[in-house]
Amino acid sequence: MATLKKGSKKLLNAWAFYDWANSVYTLTIASSIFPIFYSSLFEDKNQLVNAFGFEMKQTVLISIVTAFTFLVVACLSPILSGIADYVGNKKNFMKFFCYMGGLGCIGLYFFNLSYIHTSVLFYFMGLLGYWGSLVFYNSYLPDIAFPEQQDSISAKGFSWGYIGSVILLIVNLAMVMSQTDGAAKMQMMKYSFVTVGLWWILFSQYTFYYLPKGSSKGHKVTKHVVFNGFRELKIVWQQLKTNKRLKRYLNAFFVFSMAVQTIMLMAVYFGEKEIAWANNDEKTQGLIVSILVIQLVAVGGAVLTSRMSIKYGNIKTLIAINVIWMALCFYAFFMKMPVQFYIAAVIVGFVMGGVQSLARSTYSKFLPETDDTTSYFSFYDVAEKIGIVIGMTIFAVVDQIASMRSAILFLFVFFLLGIVLLFKVPEKA
Repeated sequence: MATLKKGSKKLLNAWAFYDWANSVYTLTIASSIFPIFYSSLFEDKNQLVNAFGFEMKQTVLISIVTAFTFLVVACLSPILSGIADYVGNKKNFMKFFCYMGGLGCIGLYFFNLSYIHTSVLFYFMGLLGYWGSLVFYNSYLPDIAFPEQQDSISAKGFSWGYIGSVILLIVNLAMVMSQTDGAAKMQMMKYSFVTVGLWWILFSQYTFYYLPKGSSKGHKVTKHVVFNGFRELKIVWQQLKTNKRLKRYLNAFFVFSMAVQTIMLMAVYFGEKEIAWANNDEKTQGLIVSILVIQLVAVGGAVLTSRMSIKYGNIKTLIAINVIWMALCFYAFFMKMPVQFYIAAVIVGFVMGGVQSLARSTYSKFLPETDDTTSYFSFYDVAEKIGIVIGMTIFAVVDQIASMRSAILFLFVFFLLGIVLLFKVPEKA
């Protein structure tokens, strides 16, 4: 097969199609059906769970495991990106994490409180696989697209991801709601985890077929090479000192992404625990419908944000989005009824689609001229993951001590600080 040229429509679409493949994980596992399934394993919402020698709230366990997973990703990504850059084959690393994640999703079929540590391992595999593959996926963006194409193709990727994940979620929702018995509904939820793993693995093959392997350098991996990634991160850090715009943008991104990702990871757990649903059926249907609303609105949000960035600039658009996120923290603290949750879902959908695609493409556009895009995106991903570790840890602590409402409200501080830092990003390098 002939190598596709940078900027070609087929190559751009093949890259964006990985969002279609992997976004089913974030929707079904991270955001909707798994949180409902997990909560249904307990007799009541106040029942504690015993794991790793501690007794804790149900949501605190998920927060801690999630934070630990992101810590692993933050530590592994510089090592793996360094090896990928040295050997010249980052596509194989992307494949490895993709398949790990897919198998982790399939393994969730066996999730059981009686085997909580094995069950949590499958959850860990899915989360690690998803975010680990994104390290290499994101680093392809400046390799396959020219600067003027990056905003639009990044938005297209997120939009395709939202559409694909909604299609599978509707199928999964039909599977679950077709059953009247509680045990049968739980079984259908377990089958949905299998469909996510298969969807992710199968549809990613189109992306893997067309993405370039990378410039094979014929190098062998040695002990010295293993730590190349950390040395490259150090070099990137030193280069940031001379690139004020990129450095200040990263500071802002680190802070607001910490809050955004924490809210997105815990939103359904919040809805399940804090909203006054009439009964379990209304809760299940209401939470999944809310997630569908978020995904559908996010498609328009990603496209509209891309157009706003053309008119007003990336930084000003990001500031506006963060103001909306900040207001949402206050709104969430007071909402109790399902209709209020639906309203929040519409707003979250818009700003979620906008902030994800624009944050990624803004970083890509601010990069200096370099062939070493993997190291720069590894730095970006490490900053994001460490931020999530901090965000999830703070959320878990506040949740355990006080409540989830207080934890959500506390995230307001990070959006406010993110806005202040975005104002300090220069318009030109």
